[in-house]
Amino acid sequence: MGASAVLGLSLVLAAVAARAAGTTLTWHGHAAFEIVTPKGKVLMIDPWLKNPTNPSAKNGKDPLASVAKLDYILLTHGHFDHVGDAVALARKTGARLVTNFELGTNLAKLHGYPKEQMGFDTLMNIGGEIAIAEGEVTVALVPAVHSSGLNDPYAGDKDPDIAYAGNPAGVVVRIQNGPTIYHTGDTAFFKDMSLIGELYEPDVALINTGGHFAMEPYMAARAARTVRAKLAVPHHYATFPVLAQDAKRFAEQLEKRGVSYKIMTPGSSLTFKGARPINN
Repeated sequence: MGASAVLGLSLVLAAVAARAAGTTLTWHGHAAFEIVTPKGKVLMIDPWLKNPTNPSAKNGKDPLASVAKLDYILLTHGHFDHVGDAVALARKTGARLVTNFELGTNLAKLHGYPKEQMGFDTLMNIGGEIAIAEGEVTVALVPAVHSSGLNDPYAGDKDPDIAYAGNPAGVVVRIQNGPTIYHTGDTAFFKDMSLIGELYEPDVALINTGGHFAMEPYMAARAARTVRAKLAVPHHYATFPVLAQDAKRFAEQLEKRGVSYKIMTPGSSLTFKGARPINN
């Protein structure tokens, strides 16, 4: 067998292995999700791993200690419970930052996210799409109705405590040989969510449902329906006393609308073969 034939066979076997490996989606509590692609790339969205619902953060444990590999960090907006442990994780792993340009720039200047781990290949804005992970993953930022501000540790007594962090967004992650995942961030419901469903048809939608700062459960269920989610997963609840303490009302509303759902527990995972969950 010639060298070119061997190379071709190797590429085919690698593709088969990638499809067989599947995609895993792990919820670390609050809005923090980890994605491992079929080719082994690791992404985290809004990685506040030290949130009080994460079992890896309880009893004095450091949830960052077990993170050995992280390729990309995706941030929906600048609030502390979404930026979370992004800087510490980036310094530990070398992860590149995917977010809006203003948030990335100010996160570097004010919080010390390594500047060399972001750039025009990863900083973007709503309406754009970028390819990352050697083309295996495409990321789109989509509109969100919320606010976005970054804590300013250098603020003086008369300075605002919150610095500009660009527009809030949702994130759509499309994975080759894997699912399309939509993370709402903290958006309120808005009718143009129908365009997200029309364009991306998410296989799984990670829907905020805690109320108070974001969607109330009945509106979160409406959002899941509007974006045509094949599977809805709730997040952003039970972390603080002011939020909904469970996802029961969300589930009840989804059942009325005929939307499939999975209520995950912090630390649990879903596995996908192609776009379909295999342990739902």
